[in-house]
Amino acid sequence: MSISTLPLSYCTNVHPGLTVSEVVQGLRDFTKPVRERVGQPIAAGLWLADSVIRELQTDPDGLDPLRSALQDGDLTCYTLNAFPYGNFHGERVKEQVYLPDWTTSERLDYTLGCAAILAELMREGVEGSISTVPLGFKELSTAVDFRQRCLEQLLQLARKLDALHDDTGRVVRLAIEPEPLCVLETTRETLEFFRELFALAEQRGVLDLVQRHVGVCYDVCHQAVEFEEIPASIQSLQAAGIRINKVHITCALHLDSPEENVVGREFLANFVEPRYLHQTFARTREGQTIFQQDLTAELCQNPLEGFRVADAWRIHFHVPVDAEQIGPLRTTRPQLREALQGVATLDYAPHLEVETYTWGVLPSGEKPDLISGLTSELRATFAELSALTSS
Repeated sequence: MSISTLPLSYCTNVHPGLTVSEVVQGLRDFTKPVRERVGQPIAAGLWLADSVIRELQTDPDGLDPLRSALQDGDLTCYTLNAFPYGNFHGERVKEQVYLPDWTTSERLDYTLGCAAILAELMREGVEGSISTVPLGFKELSTAVDFRQRCLEQLLQLARKLDALHDDTGRVVRLAIEPEPLCVLETTRETLEFFRELFALAEQRGVLDLVQRHVGVCYDVCHQAVEFEEIPASIQSLQAAGIRINKVHITCALHLDSPEENVVGREFLANFVEPRYLHQTFARTREGQTIFQQDLTAELCQNPLEGFRVADAWRIHFHVPVDAEQIGPLRTTRPQLREALQGVATLDYAPHLEVETYTWGVLPSGEKPDLISGLTSELRATFAELSALTSS
């Protein structure tokens, strides 16, 4: 049984923060009160946008207020979310969240900047993790040399993270996060890419560095939306030597029998919103999966034939992880339990982070105040972890 002994983290990408002062304000206004209500240690899984990283790089004393806010809130930090590069709370984020992709110097430099900051924030003897985009969004990643450029960038990153370890004594690992409709989407695609990465790394004589510093962030919602068998997915990554450096504890929406479930489809239409991308998948009666890039009112009201007669739909909409059901819809909480059970069988302990970033766009009748909602999520997750460790 291998469950992380570090304090459970929640990701602060749920709070706006494009400056250091805004990040600090979020810790004071939300994370500290959540810690006090939960009544046991938690960690702040910081989202530091590129603008924040650049501010910290130009101000030698810039980290002081961030350290003070963490200390004042009795909070630790061992993981960063470096997936959203820019404004994650703009009016329309959608597919732009995957830019810049991993072919660009901007993505590499930003990630290395995050690693340097995390090395400063981590406590002695703790290893760090940084989650990142799954190379890019398929629709936007059409260059013929796209994969090769990503491979080269990741080799360079591994070398730089190794040098950071030499300089600071801190181990920081990258966690590439597969997501629906991205270049790394399914477990199969992830396995294929890492085979390429490991082969190139071995050819260049840096396989040890890459295996140490580059792995995945397993976002449970994402693989559940793909209708993957979660235990088999985790086992296949383990068998391939791909380290799960971070687990995003997340749940998606699930709609059964859409043809007959008119009430469910009508309710689901309340989740259509303009900010984030909500990739929608259906499992057909033949066991195939089909998808639509985003959830729309038209899909809910008049689904095309394949969606209409499907067994079930799953929607990439992060919903509170303590909810088994939201109105007439189910959630993928059963798959979350399977994931935690699978992670517990590994011979190492990935970082664990609750990452429900969509509180601000939940339908008005489905959300409590943010502090209460985050507290309920963390308490429920602590209960799940406690049940695992005591079994």
